[in-house]
Amino acid sequence: MGFIDIGFVDVIDIVAVALLMYYLYKMAKGTNAPSIITGIIIIYILWVLTQALNMELLSSILGDVIGVGVIALIVVFQPEIRQFLQNIGLKQRNSRGNALWRKIFGGNGVGQTMDLEPIVRAATVMSGCKTGALIVIWQETDLDFIVETGISIDAQTSAALLENIFFKNAPLHDGAVIIRRDRVVAAKCILPSTRARVPKNYGMRHRAALGMSEISDAVVVVVSEETGGISIAHEGSIERNIAPDKLADKLTEKLSKN
Repeated sequence: MGFIDIGFVDVIDIVAVALLMYYLYKMAKGTNAPSIITGIIIIYILWVLTQALNMELLSSILGDVIGVGVIALIVVFQPEIRQFLQNIGLKQRNSRGNALWRKIFGGNGVGQTMDLEPIVRAATVMSGCKTGALIVIWQETDLDFIVETGISIDAQTSAALLENIFFKNAPLHDGAVIIRRDRVVAAKCILPSTRARVPKNYGMRHRAALGMSEISDAVVVVVSEETGGISIAHEGSIERNIAPDKLADKLTEKLSKN
């Protein structure tokens, strides 16, 4: 028995499968997908056994279950599949090559051209009076699917507008505000919660900010309703207890990475 011949194409094939499995793992992490996939694997093994034993009726039933199960998985995990495709698409611009890409092909440069002063001023005021806030700064990643969950605003960004949106008795204070360039696109938007394990003292806003930073290149500003502390979430991590006078520098630093 000779050695197994492995060519260059075989290596590429193995690496591609490994990457696919890795991304599938990341997509399924923190969800019920592992248990569901385990059930599907068990059904598939039973189907193979029934075929080997020529159990035609049971084999036919299991085969139909597997066929319907694939469609069901697409429906059940539609948000995760969308996120997975977005992460590998050109709209996901979190890599270090983004600057080179934009120099060659052009780009929106959303975060780098906007006026941060209204956001900083509003966050400072809301921090002082412990008004909870969740502000998403749109950069390159397409956030239309997040905007659709909220109420369209399309107004010039100003500190007064942000403070009024997040006022405790205002109808739009729950959820997040989406800002693109110098305009408030939408308010009361629903953000995905993080899949990472976080300390129990993290509130829902911080979890949502982390979740948003995991699926996009957006920079998310959080003002805690309990403590008034200001945090920034970006690229799957969060920096907490930022001094108001340092917020502008921190935002500029985060936005300049894209």
